[in-house]
Amino acid sequence: METGVNAIELKHITKRFGKVVANDGVNLSVRRGEILSILGENGSGKTTLMNMISGIYFPDEGQIFVDGKEVVIRSPKDSFDLGIGMIHQHFKLVDVLTAAENIILGLPGKEILDMQAVRSKIRELVDRYGFELDPDQKIYTMSVSQKQTVEIIKVLYRGANVLILDEPTAVLTPQETDKLFDVLRNMKKDGRSIIIITHKLHEVLALSDEVAVLRKGKYIGTVETKTATAESLTEMMVGKKVSLNIDRPEPVNPQKRLEIKGISCVNKEGITTLDKADFTAFSGEILGIAGVAGSGQKELLEAIAGLQPITEGTITYFPAEGGEEELSKMTTTQIRKLGVKLSFVPEDRLGMGLVGSMGMTDNMMLRGYQAGRRFFTDRKTPKSLAERIIQDLEVVTPGVSTPVRRLSGGNVQKVLVGREIASNPKVLMVAYPVRGLDINSSYTIYNLLNEQKKQGVAVLCVGEDLDVLLELCDKILVLCGGKVSGIVDARTTTKEAVGLLMTRNQRGEAGKE
Repeated sequence: METGVNAIELKHITKRFGKVVANDGVNLSVRRGEILSILGENGSGKTTLMNMISGIYFPDEGQIFVDGKEVVIRSPKDSFDLGIGMIHQHFKLVDVLTAAENIILGLPGKEILDMQAVRSKIRELVDRYGFELDPDQKIYTMSVSQKQTVEIIKVLYRGANVLILDEPTAVLTPQETDKLFDVLRNMKKDGRSIIIITHKLHEVLALSDEVAVLRKGKYIGTVETKTATAESLTEMMVGKKVSLNIDRPEPVNPQKRLEIKGISCVNKEGITTLDKADFTAFSGEILGIAGVAGSGQKELLEAIAGLQPITEGTITYFPAEGGEEELSKMTTTQIRKLGVKLSFVPEDRLGMGLVGSMGMTDNMMLRGYQAGRRFFTDRKTPKSLAERIIQDLEVVTPGVSTPVRRLSGGNVQKVLVGREIASNPKVLMVAYPVRGLDINSSYTIYNLLNEQKKQGVAVLCVGEDLDVLLELCDKILVLCGGKVSGIVDARTTTKEAVGLLMTRNQRGEAGKE
């Protein structure tokens, strides 16, 4: 590896948004032919820092050097001209065009005249780094991992020598992640520099040469990956020792709480999003739900909560005191009254779950009001509930009446999950409860879910980090293309087995209960 020459070096980079200092005098460098991971809790300034290298933001103070020369990056075009390409979490592709058309989109006109040459240049990149891609395939027919491949080839085609990837594995199966890492290693051998923003410690340790850690906008340091451990990196990120073992108590006297039989859902376009799903959820157990994004997870939880109409099948709830209730014939409010609660952490956390202009107390009251209690009669209970959530979940807020929209995404998330848990559910459904949360907060939420489990709640948890689901859950239900492809015992299955079920469309009998 050619050392000495830094592909990129940042000196004393500072960026403020109003009174908030997102990056505070950060120094950072990545060499040619090196993979650097950037770690930090949410709100530590990782993405802001990378957005300055890629020309989306302009630093308030500090210098950026590329190949040893000081540069000024005022726009994404400046960044591209310097050979820097960033692949964002949300892809910017035109669905109706082919891969090749997307790759040359926006380039000067001569490219379009010779699509044959474009295709052969794409194939050369595909072969050189070990991608899998058909240049003539339309984007709308592609899986998430294929779209990501198009985005990466798009920046390589334009001559990028430095690639920045923001949380690239958040939406991939374990097998797709392995493939991506092989490609990135091939690029490194070819002398390109790669910066990867991630919060998955095992991936950092498997892939990178060095790890740079940010904490609350400040640069803490860079360490060689071979000398680091998950514990040492966490301590650098959080500033104190954190135990990285997720507790998994054994279920005590599990009882059948929910029985789902052959339920299907169809979206507005007439496409089947959930296809004859069957499973049973038990009290005192955490049932994980895994699947590539868009496999029917959202529809499944919403159908149980009464938010999504079903075209066939039955959803039966078995109360602890006996008897049974047919949820598929009830309204959302009736279902909530029975104690079946859904906390969905959506992309748009404020739009779906909370009212941004209200403080925490009023957001707590909203839920109570929906459950049929009289409004504005009792402010004490919601206020003490809000205070308890702030304390238990370490929500960073000036106070219970501060508008929720002023809180960071991670703190809003704690409010969402905390509010459902505080309403004493019998069945608690959570989707992506730790998406974008730092390690400390994530473990707080895992502990809360375990507390619910110990109290005999049936917990359904949709997650995207398989390592976590395998440590936290009792069973894992795998969805693939709207079908249940298997239910496995989380204590004995492997990540690879779950990954195969995630990409298998036919009914998998492996590990079926």
